[in-house]
Amino acid sequence: MFNIDARSSTPIYEQIINAVKESIIKGILMPGDKLPSVRELASMLTTNPNTVSKAYSELERMKIIETLRGKGTFVAIDYKPKLEEDKMAKLKEDLKKLLMDAHYMGIKKGDIKKIMDELYGELLGDSEGGDNNE
Repeated sequence: MFNIDARSSTPIYEQIINAVKESIIKGILMPGDKLPSVRELASMLTTNPNTVSKAYSELERMKIIETLRGKGTFVAIDYKPKLEEDKMAKLKEDLKKLLMDAHYMGIKKGDIKKIMDELYGELLGDSEGGDNNE
């Protein structure tokens, strides 16, 4: 279901969070879809159930998933993205570092835009990939 790299410097719980988010963005997981239980996912990923529980708790805090007692964990039906100031500041800082790296690699602004369009297309499909809303 999700690809997790145990050798990555990114903690496993963050990889699970990112995998769930990406699956939702790509339409692999739809609102209302049932997710594996903590134990099932931990078994599939051969990781500690506490790690999966931590990821699910964070996803619930973000209101991306919801747990219904006795029924399971589901992708939230009424999820509405919201801007979080601290995450926006971190995103801007990360983008700034990436742009500096790109500059020193000789990558031009137009090429960066093409890369961004390709990545949007990969995540959101062609309908949003070529979108030039700036």
